[in-house]
Amino acid sequence: MAKRIDIANLDAYYGTFKAVGDVSLSIEPKSVTAFIGPSGCGKSTVLRTINRMHEVIPRAYVTGQVLLDGEDIYGPDIDPVNVRRTIGMVFQRPNPFPTMSISENVVAGLTLDGKKRSKAELDSIVERSLRQANLWEEVKERLDRPGGGLSGGQQQRLCIARAIAVQPQILLMDEPCSALDPISTLAIEDLIEQLKADYTIVIVTHNMQQAARVSETTAFFNLPGVGQPGRLVEIAPTERIFSNPTQEATEDYISGRFG
Repeated sequence: MAKRIDIANLDAYYGTFKAVGDVSLSIEPKSVTAFIGPSGCGKSTVLRTINRMHEVIPRAYVTGQVLLDGEDIYGPDIDPVNVRRTIGMVFQRPNPFPTMSISENVVAGLTLDGKKRSKAELDSIVERSLRQANLWEEVKERLDRPGGGLSGGQQQRLCIARAIAVQPQILLMDEPCSALDPISTLAIEDLIEQLKADYTIVIVTHNMQQAARVSETTAFFNLPGVGQPGRLVEIAPTERIFSNPTQEATEDYISGRFG
């Protein structure tokens, strides 16, 4: 069941440096929300706070709230590992485990929950996940081959299959197409369109055309000045952000006057 995300008064720090200041926004379930903005404005940092990957970095921490269907994922009784199982993540560069086969890559995350599964059950999960990632037909005859032997676009879809194999409710994507060619990029965008039927998706992208193509909602982040924390400038339906933004900084960024 896809979940709603509510972020309230979020500050994100790297040691004493405040990278992001006072971010509040809501993300609807079963939709695609794009984070756009110039480099260094904090959009990837905010993305990583949503599944508690930010705090994996030494001395990094957050203040404020991130709520999933009303539950604060930073609450004292919340296990970060469970959070990351609920909220999958796909990174900028495809990162299949090079020593694992294609099928082993898909089910790698399942080993963390400690459940015993039969080979038939694992095979079923592999097929289901690869089908969802639009990769099954391309790899079904070579599931025992190394995942690192696939093309870049196929590797990224394999990473998406790995993320959805644990059946998360939310999928975070940090510039998932930046290392891919245009044909592979379109394949990932088509996949995102299909996946939003089952998942809440948040994507960070530097490609404004991509944001316009894949998302229903767009959040624009900006950096007021050197050494200052990144800020959320505005969040609105994507069509409005690109046609009639309310903030001058958004207009300047969309029109290419900076960034």
